[in-house]
Amino acid sequence: MRSIVSNSAMSGRTIATGLVVCALVATLGALLLPVQLFGENAAVAQSAPSWDDDGGGTWNTKYGPLTALDRDFVRKVRLAGLWELPAGRQAQERGGTAAVKTAGNHLVMGHTELDRRSIETARALRIQLANQPNDMQQGWLAQLNAAQGAEYDRLFAQIVRRAHGKVFGLVALVRAQSENTMVRSLATRANSVVLDHITVLEKTGLVDFATLNSS
Repeated sequence: MRSIVSNSAMSGRTIATGLVVCALVATLGALLLPVQLFGENAAVAQSAPSWDDDGGGTWNTKYGPLTALDRDFVRKVRLAGLWELPAGRQAQERGGTAAVKTAGNHLVMGHTELDRRSIETARALRIQLANQPNDMQQGWLAQLNAAQGAEYDRLFAQIVRRAHGKVFGLVALVRAQSENTMVRSLATRANSVVLDHITVLEKTGLVDFATLNSS
């Protein structure tokens, strides 16, 4: 009788120990999983769109709250037009292929509209805008000005496509998060225009995707 009771007790302790071990393994797995995925999450975080905080906080407007992200987006739309409009006009004239000239046409049409919209939005929301390209954009224009023939076509497609790829994520972020109706309207249109430009630039067949994400 004692042997039966003893064996039952031992069996119970064994089962309990097994359950504790299983629980510990499950907990350890749950703790290790984020660590194993950290590299992938870090890569995703690094690819998140960047924007500049002007330190002004959120403004109340009749069109809804206006955040620093909203203001930076409006400024960046204006900046894009300041260099991509002349780049598009140049491609219309100097492009060596019909596809490059077509891409130039799309840049001119798209950024003429977005430039007008960004100015109207900035006036309504009292956002100060730039009147000339920044140093980096002037550098891109200088590269294009110095290039000739097939090298010009290649540089045009690569430089402009890379710039559009960087801003595309910012457009989506603003469209998803902004509570300001004017900013959302600008972001909605910018999303369509930027995607159109990405598409026609890729149709040139000159985009090097292997180096597209390099700075």
